[in-house]
Order: sequence, then C-alpha cells, then structure tokens
Amino acid sequence: MSTEGFEAVFLETHNWGKAAGFFRSLGFELEFETDHSSGQFRNGDGPYVFIAEVPEDREPQARMVLRVPDAEAFRPGAGVEVVSPFEDTHYGTREMTVRDPDGRLWTLQAPGK
Repeated sequence: MSTEGFEAVFLETHNWGKAAGFFRSLGFELEFETDHSSGQFRNGDGPYVFIAEVPEDREPQARMVLRVPDAEAFRPGAGVEVVSPFEDTHYGTREMTVRDPDGRLWTLQAPGK
C-alpha cells in the first residue's frame, strides 16, 4: 500500500492573527479555529492548511502531510527512514513521521481506529 498524495500542510507561526490574515488574503477560508491560537484553512479542493502558534523561543516549523488510507496495512518502501511509527493523535487520526534523504521530516496521516 502507498500514500494517496497530499493531505495537508502543517505550519507553525509566532503570530496566529497575522498568519490567518495572510492566508485569508490569498483566498483561503477558515474552516475552524481552536481556542488555543490555531485553526484550519482551505482553498478549493486542495490540501488543507493547519496553522498553530508556537512560543517565540521555538523556531516555527513546516511539515507536509501525506494521506495513508490504512495505517495497519502501510509499509514504507526502501529509502524511507521511519522516525516514529503510527501513533494515535488527540484529534482522531494516526500519524507516522518519516525522514527523506535530505533530512526533511514528513507526516503520514491515516484515519483513527
């Protein structure tokens, strides 16, 4: 089993309000906002963008999220370094972290159990 393409872009920011305004200015619509300076945006049928505010002393990160239909059936191919296996998230999915040959981290996201 392989991935099914891009699910999302996960972005960290030091200023939720400015980041939200930036994406709204680009035509993204807020689908939902949490009560802790984060939320999800969408523009058309493409992947969603989830933005979360982090403290000033932490470097904001960006992560591409690939869709996996079934965490139990997925087996990464050669050349894929698994950093952390599939784990349940607090938002109802299961996620695995992998590293590409250049050292970038990627998230593989599957439906929760």
